[in-house]
Amino acid sequence: MNKLDELIRNLIDSGVAFGKNLLAALLIYFIGRYIIKFINKLVKTALEKRDIDPAIKSFVSSLVNIALTVMLLIAAISALGVETTSFAALIASAGVAIGMALSGNLQNFAGGLMILLFKPYRVGDYIESNGQQGIVKEIQIFHTIILTVDNKMIFLPNSSTSSSTLVNYSKEEFRRVDLVFGVEYGVDFEKVRETIARVYGADSRVLNDAGHELFIGLGELAASSVNITVRAWVKSADYWGVYFDMQKNIYKTFNEEGIGFPFPQITVSQLKQ
Repeated sequence: MNKLDELIRNLIDSGVAFGKNLLAALLIYFIGRYIIKFINKLVKTALEKRDIDPAIKSFVSSLVNIALTVMLLIAAISALGVETTSFAALIASAGVAIGMALSGNLQNFAGGLMILLFKPYRVGDYIESNGQQGIVKEIQIFHTIILTVDNKMIFLPNSSTSSSTLVNYSKEEFRRVDLVFGVEYGVDFEKVRETIARVYGADSRVLNDAGHELFIGLGELAASSVNITVRAWVKSADYWGVYFDMQKNIYKTFNEEGIGFPFPQITVSQLKQ
C-alpha cells in the first residue's frame, strides 16, 4: 500500500510540475506572440522611414518574423522542461532530412536573395512569369506576390521567377504599340496612310520624336484585305490605353472617310459544259 501511495504521490508531483511547465510555456508563447507582433511593427515602421527598396522592406520584415517565431518556439519548448541542448542536437540530427524536405523552399529563399541582388523586377512593376501576368505587390522570402488585372492574387515561387524566363513590362520607359488594320482592295493607300497619321497625331500619348517615329507601312496583300502595319511609341504606362483607343478611333474615322473594312469573300463560278 505504501508503494501505491508513493506512486500516486509521484504521479501527482509530476503532474503538478508538468502543469507548471505547461502554464509557463503557454504564457511564454502568447506573451511572445504579442512581443513579436510589436517588434514586427517597429521594424516595419523603421524600414518605412528609410529610403529602401520596397522589395527589401518586405523581405526583411518576413525574415525577422520567421527568426523571432523560431526563437519563441525554442523558448516555449525549453519551458516545458526539454533540454535546449538536446533539442538543438535533435534539430541538427534531423537537419539533413528537413533540408531535403524543404529543398524547394531553400531554393525559393536563394531565389529571393537573387531577386533582391540583381533586381529583375521591383514592387510595382508589371511582369509576366510562368504564364502569369500582374503587378508585383510584395517580394517575400519564398514567394513573389502579384496582383492580376482581374484582381487575383498569385504567389509565384522565387526559385522559378529567378531562374526561368521573365518579362518585365515596366523596366523600360517606352513601349511600342503594334497594330494591323485591314482595308478593302481598291482603297487608295495614301489616303489610308494620311488618315491613320492624322488619328495617331491627334493623340498626345503617341510619341513622334527622334527614335520614336510613327511607322505606317503596307504590311501584307492578304487573301481578302490589304493589311496596314502601324507601329507607334508610347510611355509604358499608356500602352493599353493607346492600344484600345486607337482601334476604336481608327474604326470610327475609317467609317467617316468611307474607307471600307474587308470581310472574307468566296467567288463561285460555274463551269460551262
